Amino acid sequence: MFGKIRENWARSRATRRTHGDTAGEARSHNLFEAAAVYVSACAEDDQERIDEARGWVSPEALSFGVNELACRAVVALARESDRSPQDVARALLGLPAS
Repeated sequence: MFGKIRENWARSRATRRTHGDTAGEARSHNLFEAAAVYVSACAEDDQERIDEARGWVSPEALSFGVNELACRAVVALARESDRSPQDVARALLGLPAS
């Protein structure tokens, strides 16, 4: 699993886009940074930050980053609560236990 994460991380470096900031300096964002900002902005209903994060990477890269963030979050919560990832995911979505 970690080999796949490292492989995807290396691939993500190649898909970064560079944008200028207010001082005219280049700022590079990777897909995981974009996903973190996008998800947190969605949770806070901050449309301006949602739109900003969408502009940092391609829609496909953002989708991959959001998926990766969701997987990592479910695994972390499952470890903390000593439950299976499936049980945690179902609970987060309000679904009955399987």
